[in-house]
Amino acid sequence: QVQLVESGGGSVQSGGSLRLSCAASGYTYSSYCMGWFRQAPGKEREGVAAIDRDGSTTYADSVKGRFTISQDNAKNTLYLQMNSLKPEDTAMYYCAAGVVLRPLEKSEYDYWGQGTQVTVSS
Repeated sequence: QVQLVESGGGSVQSGGSLRLSCAASGYTYSSYCMGWFRQAPGKEREGVAAIDRDGSTTYADSVKGRFTISQDNAKNTLYLQMNSLKPEDTAMYYCAAGVVLRPLEKSEYDYWGQGTQVTVSS
């Protein structure tokens, strides 16, 4: 019933930018907190950024000042603008939704997209 579909990933050189999108369907978008997570090979999935129903945002220290999370409630779409990309940002990026207490904790989220690959070369 609930579907999250990411898009916008790709390959860029260090210092470049990408904008990821997450299209949500099957539920009332404004009922949930939304987050972006990423997972590199051999590593655990980690929280990148989250946005609450009131518009408040939370960022991982590693991306603060470079990434911006936003949402368009009318379009049921979540975005992640990624600037000044670094090779260590290379990962599969996932969109997630849930009613959460800890916005960057993956176990708090109930619904997940399939992921979109981001690759940053040095």
